Amino acid sequence: MLRVGLTGSIAVGKSVVLARFATLGCHTSDADHIARRVVEPGTSGLARLVTEFGRDILDPEGKLDRAALGAIIFGDTLRREQLNRILHPLIIEEQNRWLDDCEARDFASIAVIEAALMIEFGGYRRFDKIVVVHCENERQVERLTERNGLTRDEAERRIAAQMPQAEKMRYADYLIDTSDDAAKTVERTDNVYSALLQDRDKDGR
Repeated sequence: MLRVGLTGSIAVGKSVVLARFATLGCHTSDADHIARRVVEPGTSGLARLVTEFGRDILDPEGKLDRAALGAIIFGDTLRREQLNRILHPLIIEEQNRWLDDCEARDFASIAVIEAALMIEFGGYRRFDKIVVVHCENERQVERLTERNGLTRDEAERRIAAQMPQAEKMRYADYLIDTSDDAAKTVERTDNVYSALLQDRDKDGR
């Protein structure tokens, strides 16, 4: 099985590309979905967050109140790093379990995991190939303001707080530019999928 990491900066179209890979027959998973699973009620992840950040991060039903947690870590680099130190190993463990399960069920397949911080935390090293999604900076700002209801200044600050797109692109085996319309993004994703099939077959997976 070919293990593929899909990453890119905020609001560049990673979810669109991931959905296309799923349509093409890849097994797909995104880090946000896994991140929610590892902090469900009764998990060790949620227990560790409560120990670190207090019971105020829980809603009346005992579930994680993401807004309350966000208010604690917003603008606080140290607290955000503490959160990542707790969650990241749990997410990696769950991802690895998912990859192993995909391989056991469908050995001759391609499995794609999407995660925004794959390069920053070193998780990219676990994958056979890395695909980086990117777009023109102006398109990124436009998408982020429209999607999140932010002002231009707010969007630009969020983008500036992340690893630059050009830096992420240096880690890529394949690049997918989503600056143009949806049809072009689909076409470019299809081209990368064809290349991944060749990689899988060449390596005998």
